[in-house]
Amino acid sequence: MSLPMIPTHEPLVVVLSGTSGAGKDSVIKALQARGLPFHFVVTATSRAQRPNEIDGVDYTFVSKEQFEEMIARGELIEYALVYGEYKGVPRQQVTNAMASGKDVILRVDVQGALTLRKQFPQAVLIFISAEDPSEAAERLENRSTEAREALRLRLQTAALEFRQLKSFDYWVVNRHGQLERTADVIIAIIEAEHHRVSRQKGIP
Repeated sequence: MSLPMIPTHEPLVVVLSGTSGAGKDSVIKALQARGLPFHFVVTATSRAQRPNEIDGVDYTFVSKEQFEEMIARGELIEYALVYGEYKGVPRQQVTNAMASGKDVILRVDVQGALTLRKQFPQAVLIFISAEDPSEAAERLENRSTEAREALRLRLQTAALEFRQLKSFDYWVVNRHGQLERTADVIIAIIEAEHHRVSRQKGIP
Protein backbone atom coordinates (compact mmCIF):
# COMPACT_ATOMS: atom_id res chain seq x y z
CA MET A 1 0.00 0.00 0.00
CA SER A 2 1.49 3.30 -1.04
CA LEU A 3 1.72 6.17 1.41
CA PRO A 4 -0.36 9.28 0.73
CA MET A 5 1.52 12.19 -0.75
CA ILE A 6 2.38 15.15 1.41
CA PRO A 7 1.33 18.52 -0.04
CA THR A 8 4.23 20.24 -1.76
CA HIS A 9 5.42 23.71 -0.81
CA GLU A 10 5.98 25.32 -4.17
CA PRO A 11 6.74 29.03 -3.72
CA LEU A 12 3.82 31.35 -4.32
CA VAL A 13 3.70 34.75 -5.96
CA VAL A 14 1.29 36.74 -3.79
CA VAL A 15 0.15 40.07 -5.19
CA LEU A 16 -1.30 42.64 -2.79
CA SER A 17 -3.17 45.38 -4.57
CA GLY A 18 -6.26 47.53 -4.21
CA THR A 19 -7.43 51.10 -4.03
CA SER A 20 -5.52 54.14 -2.83
CA GLY A 21 -6.08 54.78 0.86
CA ALA A 22 -6.68 51.09 1.63
CA GLY A 23 -3.59 50.94 3.86
CA LYS A 24 -1.54 48.56 1.71
CA ASP A 25 1.77 49.90 3.01
CA SER A 26 0.61 49.42 6.61
CA VAL A 27 -0.51 45.87 5.81
CA ILE A 28 2.92 45.08 4.33
CA LYS A 29 4.65 46.40 7.47
CA ALA A 30 2.34 44.33 9.68
CA LEU A 31 3.22 41.20 7.71
CA GLN A 32 6.94 41.97 7.84
CA ALA A 33 6.73 42.35 11.62
CA ARG A 34 5.61 38.72 11.91
CA GLY A 35 9.07 37.50 10.88
CA LEU A 36 7.69 34.90 8.49
CA PRO A 37 9.86 33.46 5.67
CA PHE A 38 8.41 35.64 2.92
CA HIS A 39 10.37 37.75 0.47
CA PHE A 40 8.84 41.22 0.23
CA VAL A 41 9.72 42.74 -3.12
CA VAL A 42 10.92 46.33 -2.88
CA THR A 43 9.28 48.25 -5.71
CA ALA A 44 11.38 50.66 -7.76
CA THR A 45 9.95 54.14 -8.26
CA SER A 46 10.96 57.44 -9.79
CA ARG A 47 8.85 59.54 -7.44
CA ALA A 48 10.42 61.65 -4.70
CA GLN A 49 11.19 60.01 -1.39
CA ARG A 50 8.83 61.02 1.44
CA PRO A 51 10.28 62.08 4.82
CA ASN A 52 9.24 58.88 6.62
CA GLU A 53 10.46 56.50 3.89
CA ILE A 54 13.70 54.50 3.75
CA ASP A 55 15.41 53.85 0.43
CA GLY A 56 15.68 50.11 -0.21
CA VAL A 57 13.06 49.31 2.41
CA ASP A 58 9.88 51.14 1.44
CA TYR A 59 10.91 51.63 -2.20
CA THR A 60 14.05 51.75 -4.28
CA PHE A 61 14.18 55.39 -5.34
CA VAL A 62 15.75 56.15 -8.72
CA SER A 63 15.59 59.00 -11.20
CA LYS A 64 13.35 58.81 -14.26
CA GLU A 65 16.46 58.41 -16.39
CA GLN A 66 17.66 55.48 -14.28
CA PHE A 67 14.24 53.89 -14.39
CA GLU A 68 14.11 54.14 -18.17
CA GLU A 69 17.51 52.46 -18.32
CA MET A 70 16.11 49.62 -16.20
CA ILE A 71 13.24 49.27 -18.68
CA ALA A 72 15.63 49.17 -21.63
CA ARG A 73 17.72 46.45 -19.97
CA GLY A 74 14.65 44.31 -19.27
CA GLU A 75 15.21 44.42 -15.52
CA LEU A 76 11.52 44.84 -14.63
CA ILE A 77 8.76 42.22 -14.65
CA GLU A 78 6.17 44.96 -14.98
CA TYR A 79 6.12 48.71 -14.74
CA ALA A 80 3.69 51.55 -15.19
CA LEU A 81 3.49 55.31 -15.18
CA VAL A 82 1.40 56.08 -12.10
CA TYR A 83 0.34 59.68 -11.41
CA GLY A 84 3.20 60.90 -13.57
CA GLU A 85 5.90 58.71 -11.96
CA TYR A 86 7.27 55.27 -12.79
CA LYS A 87 6.75 52.24 -10.56
CA GLY A 88 7.99 48.75 -11.34
CA VAL A 89 8.83 45.29 -10.03
CA PRO A 90 12.53 44.26 -10.25
CA ARG A 91 12.78 40.89 -12.00
CA GLN A 92 15.84 39.57 -10.14
CA GLN A 93 14.23 39.94 -6.70
CA VAL A 94 11.33 37.72 -7.73
CA THR A 95 13.34 35.03 -9.52
CA ASN A 96 15.98 34.79 -6.77
CA ALA A 97 13.38 34.49 -4.01
CA MET A 98 11.40 31.81 -5.83
CA ALA A 99 14.59 29.87 -6.56
CA SER A 100 15.28 29.83 -2.82
CA GLY A 101 11.80 28.42 -2.15
CA LYS A 102 10.40 31.55 -0.50
CA ASP A 103 6.93 32.88 -1.12
CA VAL A 104 7.14 36.26 -2.86
CA ILE A 105 4.88 39.12 -1.79
CA LEU A 106 4.48 42.10 -4.11
CA ARG A 107 2.64 45.36 -3.57
CA VAL A 108 1.49 46.86 -6.85
CA ASP A 109 -1.37 48.92 -8.21
CA VAL A 110 -4.38 47.27 -9.82
CA GLN A 111 -3.00 47.70 -13.33
CA GLY A 112 0.25 46.04 -12.28
CA ALA A 113 -1.59 43.16 -10.61
CA LEU A 114 -3.43 42.33 -13.80
CA THR A 115 -0.16 42.47 -15.77
CA LEU A 116 1.51 40.10 -13.29
CA ARG A 117 -1.36 37.63 -13.61
CA LYS A 118 -0.50 37.29 -17.32
CA GLN A 119 3.14 36.47 -16.51
CA PHE A 120 2.36 34.31 -13.46
CA PRO A 121 -1.02 32.63 -14.11
CA GLN A 122 -0.92 30.89 -10.73
CA ALA A 123 -0.20 34.07 -8.80
CA VAL A 124 -2.52 34.74 -5.85
CA LEU A 125 -4.14 38.15 -6.32
CA ILE A 126 -5.49 39.80 -3.16
CA PHE A 127 -7.50 43.01 -3.40
CA ILE A 128 -7.30 45.21 -0.30
CA SER A 129 -9.80 47.97 0.33
CA ALA A 130 -10.88 50.26 3.12
CA GLU A 131 -14.28 49.63 4.69
CA ASP A 132 -15.87 52.48 2.76
CA PRO A 133 -14.79 55.23 0.32
CA SER A 134 -14.99 57.97 2.95
CA GLU A 135 -12.49 56.09 5.13
CA ALA A 136 -10.07 55.77 2.20
CA ALA A 137 -10.39 59.50 1.53
CA GLU A 138 -9.72 60.27 5.18
CA ARG A 139 -6.57 58.13 5.16
CA LEU A 140 -5.25 59.90 2.08
CA GLU A 141 -6.01 63.32 3.56
CA ASN A 142 -4.29 62.38 6.82
CA ARG A 143 -1.14 61.42 4.90
CA SER A 144 -0.86 65.04 3.76
CA THR A 145 1.66 64.07 1.09
CA GLU A 146 -0.22 65.25 -1.97
CA ALA A 147 -1.78 68.37 -3.43
CA ARG A 148 -5.56 68.65 -3.51
CA GLU A 149 -5.75 67.95 -7.25
CA ALA A 150 -3.57 64.83 -6.91
CA LEU A 151 -5.76 63.62 -4.05
CA ARG A 152 -8.89 64.10 -6.16
CA LEU A 153 -7.32 62.10 -8.99
CA ARG A 154 -6.45 59.24 -6.63
CA LEU A 155 -10.01 59.05 -5.35
CA GLN A 156 -11.39 59.01 -8.89
CA THR A 157 -8.91 56.28 -9.83
CA ALA A 158 -9.91 54.25 -6.76
CA ALA A 159 -13.51 54.11 -7.97
CA LEU A 160 -12.34 52.75 -11.35
CA GLU A 161 -9.94 50.27 -9.74
CA PHE A 162 -12.72 48.78 -7.64
CA ARG A 163 -14.44 47.69 -10.83
CA GLN A 164 -11.55 45.25 -11.38
CA LEU A 165 -12.36 43.35 -8.19
CA LYS A 166 -13.72 40.37 -10.13
CA SER A 167 -10.26 39.80 -11.63
CA PHE A 168 -8.81 39.02 -8.18
CA ASP A 169 -8.85 35.80 -6.17
CA TYR A 170 -9.57 37.32 -2.75
CA TRP A 171 -10.99 40.52 -1.31
CA VAL A 172 -9.76 41.63 2.12
CA VAL A 173 -11.26 44.65 3.87
CA ASN A 174 -8.69 46.48 5.98
CA ARG A 175 -11.00 47.88 8.63
CA HIS A 176 -9.99 50.84 10.78
CA GLY A 177 -8.13 49.72 13.90
CA GLN A 178 -7.96 46.07 12.77
CA LEU A 179 -4.62 45.98 10.95
CA GLU A 180 -3.43 42.82 12.73
CA ARG A 181 -6.66 41.09 11.81
CA THR A 182 -6.05 42.01 8.17
CA ALA A 183 -2.56 40.50 8.38
CA ASP A 184 -4.03 37.33 9.94
CA VAL A 185 -6.47 36.94 7.05
CA ILE A 186 -3.74 37.33 4.41
CA ILE A 187 -1.51 34.77 6.14
CA ALA A 188 -4.46 32.36 6.31
CA ILE A 189 -5.01 32.80 2.55
CA ILE A 190 -1.35 32.01 1.83
CA GLU A 191 -1.47 28.92 4.04
CA ALA A 192 -4.66 27.71 2.36
CA GLU A 193 -3.18 28.24 -1.11
CA HIS A 194 -0.30 25.93 -0.23
CA HIS A 195 -2.86 23.18 0.37
CA ARG A 196 -4.96 23.81 -2.74
CA VAL A 197 -5.37 20.56 -4.65
CA SER A 198 -4.91 22.21 -8.04
CA ARG A 199 -1.39 23.34 -7.01
CA GLN A 200 -0.16 19.86 -6.05
CA LYS A 201 2.03 18.07 -8.58
CA GLY A 202 1.66 14.44 -9.55
CA ILE A 203 -1.98 13.99 -8.54
CA PRO A 204 -3.63 11.66 -11.08
